[in-house]
Amino acid sequence: MTDQPPKANNTPPARLHLGAAYYPEHWPAERWPEDVRLMQEAGFTVVRMAEFAWSTLEPTASEFNFDWLDRAITMFADAGMVSVLGTPTAAPPAWLIQQHPDILPFDEKGRQVQFGNRTHFCVNSLEFHAAVQRIVTAMGEHFGPNRHVIGWQVDNEYSRVCYCDRCQRRFQEYLQEKFESLDALNERWSTRYWSQTYTDWAQIPLPIGLHNPGLRLAFKQFVTESYRRYQKLQLDALRPHLPPGVWVTHNFMNWFDAFDHYALTEDLDLASWDWYVGTGHLDYLAAGAAHDLVRGFKQKNFWLIETQPNHVNWRPVNNTLNKGEGRVMAWHAVAHGAEAVLYWQWRSALGGQEQYHGTLIDPSGQPRPFYSEVQRLGREFAKVSHLLAGATTDARVAILNDYNSRWSIQAQPHHQDFDYVAHLVHYYKPLAALNIPVDIISADVQDLSRYRLVFAPALMLINQRRAEVLTEYVEYGGRLVLTARTGMKDDDNALWPMRQPGLLAELAGVEVEEYFALDEPVPVKGNWFEGYSHQWAELLNLTDKLGAAIAHYGPANGWLDDQLAITVRSHKSGLVYYVGTYLDEAAQYALLERFTQTVKLSRPRITAPQGVEIRTLVNPDKTEIWLAINHQRTGKIVESPWPVLEHLSGKTFEGKFKLAPYGVAVLTRPD
Repeated sequence: MTDQPPKANNTPPARLHLGAAYYPEHWPAERWPEDVRLMQEAGFTVVRMAEFAWSTLEPTASEFNFDWLDRAITMFADAGMVSVLGTPTAAPPAWLIQQHPDILPFDEKGRQVQFGNRTHFCVNSLEFHAAVQRIVTAMGEHFGPNRHVIGWQVDNEYSRVCYCDRCQRRFQEYLQEKFESLDALNERWSTRYWSQTYTDWAQIPLPIGLHNPGLRLAFKQFVTESYRRYQKLQLDALRPHLPPGVWVTHNFMNWFDAFDHYALTEDLDLASWDWYVGTGHLDYLAAGAAHDLVRGFKQKNFWLIETQPNHVNWRPVNNTLNKGEGRVMAWHAVAHGAEAVLYWQWRSALGGQEQYHGTLIDPSGQPRPFYSEVQRLGREFAKVSHLLAGATTDARVAILNDYNSRWSIQAQPHHQDFDYVAHLVHYYKPLAALNIPVDIISADVQDLSRYRLVFAPALMLINQRRAEVLTEYVEYGGRLVLTARTGMKDDDNALWPMRQPGLLAELAGVEVEEYFALDEPVPVKGNWFEGYSHQWAELLNLTDKLGAAIAHYGPANGWLDDQLAITVRSHKSGLVYYVGTYLDEAAQYALLERFTQTVKLSRPRITAPQGVEIRTLVNPDKTEIWLAINHQRTGKIVESPWPVLEHLSGKTFEGKFKLAPYGVAVLTRPD
C-alpha cells in the first residue's frame, strides 16, 4: 500500500467560477492586457496556466524562469481574477530527454515513444521523478505563498501506460510485495493452466494481448499504484508550501480506464475532469453519468477544468455545437456539482498539434462567435454565484462502480458488444430521464445506509467484505439491484467455485444455472413490462421460498424458453432484485420506474416534459434550488405547483411557464 501523503482539509472558495486555460508563454507580453480585457468582458473569474510550460519555466536543469508567470498572475489579480497553476510535468522538455533518453516510455508493441508524442515519459522512471521533484518543489516554494493562486493541478490527464524493462522489473517487485510467495501467486492465478507456473519472479511478463486473467488484473492495479506514487511525489513536493485553503487536484478524463480513479483521488483535495462531446451533440442523460461519476470520486462537488468551446480537433468529424448548446452544457455541469467551468483553451496556438481545436479567441486575437455565449454565461454566473456556490445534490439512489470488474469484463467480454460502462449507463439513463438524482460511487464504499435504492451493475468481482456491506445494507431495509454478470469472480479475477452470484447467492435467493451471449434478441415478459433482452441473458433458479419471479423469457433458443429472467427476494425488511437480462431501452425504463416507485423516491415537484432536465440542489443556507434545463431546440413548458422566482431573469412565475430552446431557469420559492 502506498504511504499516504499529508492530508489537507482544503475546499474551493464559495464562488461559482468561469474561466479558461491560458498560455501567456505563447504570446508577446504586450498582447496580455488585451486578453485580460476580453476575459473581463466575458465575466471570467479564474485562469488556468503553466500546465505545459516546463521548457519555459526551466529552460535548462535547475535554471528557473518564473518572472513571466509572476507578471501574469499579478496582471489577472489586478483584473479581479484568481489563478490555478498546473505542474508542467506532462510535457518533459527536450533537454531533459536528451540528458536521460530512458525517460521515454515504450508502447505494448515494444516501440519507444518519440519526444513530442504527448505524455512522453515512463511513470516509473527515477530520472524523471528527480526532475519532477525539482521543478514542482521550485514552483511550490515560489508560487505557493501567492494569495492569488487558489489551487493547483498536478500534471495533466494521466494516460500513458509504459511497457519498458524498468516497468517490468517494478511490476515483478510489486507482485512480490503483494503475494509474498510464488506459490501463493501460482495458486491464486491457476498458473498450471497452459503450463504458466512461475519459478522465479523475473519470469513474469507484462501482459500483452490474451493472457492470464490474474496477471492482467494485477497489471491494471500496478498501473494505478504507479500513478499514485508519481502523484504522491508531486503532492509531497507541493503541500509544504501551500497555505490553508489552497487545494490540489488532477484533471481526469471521463470514463478513462487505465487506472482506478478512486485510488488516485483519495490523495487529492478535490476531483476535476475534462469534458468533451467530440463528434455529435450533447446526450445529457449519458453526460450526467460522467459528471456524477466525478462527483462520486470524493463524494463532493468538483471542477470542470476543461470543456470544449464549440468544437474539438481530434475526432473524425469535428462538428460545432449548436448555438446555445455550449451554454446548456455549462449549466448541466453546474447542475451535477461543478463549482467551476473552464474552457480549453483561450486562443489558438499558431503552431503545435492542436491548431484546429476550438477556442474563444481565434488566431488573430479576435473573439469567435462562441465568445458571446460565454459572455452570457459570465453574466449569469455572476447573478447566481451567491446562490449556487457550495450547493449539493441530495441523492438517495446509488450506482456502484468498480474498475476491477470493468477490467475483468474488458479482458473477457464474451460478447463483443458487452461494455461495462454502457451497461452501467443503461441503468443510469432511465433514472436521469425521471429526474431522480444519482450518486455513482465506489463499490467499496462501506456505508450505504443513506440510500434507499442501490444498483450494482455487473459487479463481477465479489469478496467477503463487499458481500458483508451489501448484506448489511439490505438487512436494514435497503433495496439492492444486482444485474447480469454479478459475483462470478474473486479479487484475483478467478472464478468462484460456486454459481453466480457467488457470495451474494444466499442474499439474492437465486443462482444462475447458465449464461448466454446472445446473437439475437430474446423476448422478456415481466409483471408490468414487455420487451426483449439483447447481448446477454442468464437462466435463473430460485433457491428458497422467499424469492419470487418478476419476469420470464419467451420463446428463444430452447434453453431459455419460459425460464426465469428477473427475480426478487425479501430479506428481513429489505429486498434484493436480480436482473439476469440486458433489456431494451423501453423495457428498462419501465423496470426502473417501478423500482423507484416501490421505494417511494421523491421526484422534483417542478415537472417538465421529456428533454427538460430538472435538478434539485441544496445550498449551505439550506435553500432548495431547482435548475430547469431545456436540452431541446424547441421551447418547452415547465410547471410548478407553487410560485417560483427565476433568478436569471428576475421574474416570478406561477403555474406553467415556458423555457426557450436551450433555455435555462434557476428557481427558488420566493421568501
